[in-house]
Amino acid sequence: MIIRDRLFVGGRWVAPNTPNLLDIRSPHDQSLLGRVAQAGDADVDRAVEAAREAFDHGPWPRTEPAERQEIIRRWNKLREARADEIAATISAENGSAGWFTRMGQPFLTRQVNAYLRAAEELRWEEIVEPSDPSVSFDTIVRREAIGVVAAVIPWNSPFSAATAKLTPALLAGNTVVLKVSPENSLSMMLLADLFAEAGLPDGVLSILPADRETSEHLISHPGVDKIAFTGSTRAGRRIASIAGEQLKRVSLELGGKSAAIILEDADVPAAVAGLRFGSLANNGEACILQTRILAPRGRYEEIVGALKEMVESLKVGDPAEPDTFVGPMIRADQQQRVISYIELGIAEGARLVTGGPRIPVGLERGNYVTPTLFADVDNGMRVAQEEIFGPVLVVIAYDDEDDAVRIANDSEYGLSGGVWSATDERALAVARRLRTGTVTVNGSPMSFDGPFGGFKASGIGREYGKLGLAGYLENKTVTRNH
Repeated sequence: MIIRDRLFVGGRWVAPNTPNLLDIRSPHDQSLLGRVAQAGDADVDRAVEAAREAFDHGPWPRTEPAERQEIIRRWNKLREARADEIAATISAENGSAGWFTRMGQPFLTRQVNAYLRAAEELRWEEIVEPSDPSVSFDTIVRREAIGVVAAVIPWNSPFSAATAKLTPALLAGNTVVLKVSPENSLSMMLLADLFAEAGLPDGVLSILPADRETSEHLISHPGVDKIAFTGSTRAGRRIASIAGEQLKRVSLELGGKSAAIILEDADVPAAVAGLRFGSLANNGEACILQTRILAPRGRYEEIVGALKEMVESLKVGDPAEPDTFVGPMIRADQQQRVISYIELGIAEGARLVTGGPRIPVGLERGNYVTPTLFADVDNGMRVAQEEIFGPVLVVIAYDDEDDAVRIANDSEYGLSGGVWSATDERALAVARRLRTGTVTVNGSPMSFDGPFGGFKASGIGREYGKLGLAGYLENKTVTRNH
C-alpha cells in the first residue's frame, strides 16, 4: 500500500491543511491501494499565492522559450522512462484495462512533441508588414503568457488530460495550479514527482487532488487568470458562468455523444473491428467515443449482427490481466449510473441485442457493467442523446447519406465522429458535413498536430498543436515611430 501524506504546492512537498488521508480503493475488488492527502480551500489559497508570486516576480515567464522547451523535453523523457509504472498505476486506481493505459504512453509522447514543435515554430515577437505603405510606424506583435492558470481535469484519462493542459501552459510561460480528481491521487502524485525532477522553478506548478467544492474555490479565486477545464457539460456551464462574471480566459473540453456513420459501401468487418476501439476503449469512459452507430437500412441487420459478435467477444475482468478488454467502472455510483441507462433503454423500447443490466458473473465485488448493445434505437431516445460514459452502444438506422448526416448532427454535442466507406473521397465528403470538432475516416487515429475540441455543447476552445498553445497566450501589439 502506498502512503502519500504531502501535497505538491509550488514545486515543494508540504503538509496539507487537514491531515486526513483519502483511501484509494481498487474498482476491481475494493482492495486498499493507498492513502493520499487531499487539498482543501486553504491549500488552494497557498498554491494560487505561490503561482501568483512566481508569475509576477519569478523567472519563469521571463525565461527564454527555448529554456522552457528544454525543461518540458526533460520531463517527457522522465515520463517515458516510467511509462510502465504510470500505466499500471492508472489501471489499478481507474480500472482502465492495461492494454489501454500502456497504449496511451506513446500517445503522450506524440502529444508533447506536437506542442514542442508548435512552440519552436511560434514567432514569439514579430514585426508585421504594414497593409498601408504610407504609415510611418512599426507594428510589433508579441505573444505573452496569460498568468496563473487553474487547470481542472477529470478522472477517466488523467495523464492525457493533464498533459494537454500543462504542456502548452508551461511552454507559454504561465504558472499552473492543476486540480485533479481524488480517484487519480496515486497517478497524479507520480506526475508531481516527474515535474519536481525535471527542474521547474519554485511556485510554477502545484498538483492538488480535491473534491468538486474545492474545484469551485480554485476557479473562482481572484488570483487566477485563466481556467482550463475538461469534464461534463453540466460542470462546464457552471465554470463558464463564473469565468464570464469575472472575465477570466476560459477553455472547456466537455461531453460528447458522437456518431459513427457506416456507409452502404463500407467494409463491415473492418468497421466493426475499428469500432471495438473507437466506441468501447477505456471501458466506455471517454468523451470522444463513437457510441451512436448509424447503419444503412439495407445492411442494418448485418451490421447489428457483426457488432453483437464483437461486443460478446470482449473479455470483461481484472484490468491487470493482459487479455482483459473492459475493466470496471471507476466508482460504484458510476456503475449504477450506467446500469440505470441500460434499464432506461429497455424501457424506451430499444431492442436489447446483448448485455443488459446484470453484473457479470464472478465480478460482483467490483464496479462492473456488462457491455451492452441496443438496436432499433430512435435518435430521440435518451440513450441516443445523453452521454452514458460506459460500455453501451446504440445502433440507429438511416435511409441515405443526407439522413445519416441529419441524424449525426441531431445532437446537442459535437465533439467527435467517424465515417466508414470503401473510398476515402466519399467518406471525406460526408465528414465535411458533420458539425463536430474531430472526425476520423475509416478508423484513422486522432492527430495531435490538429486542433481538438468541440462544437455546440461539447466545449469552447481547442487543445493540441499550434491552436492549443495559442490558448495559453495573450497577444500584445506595440507600435513605434520610425
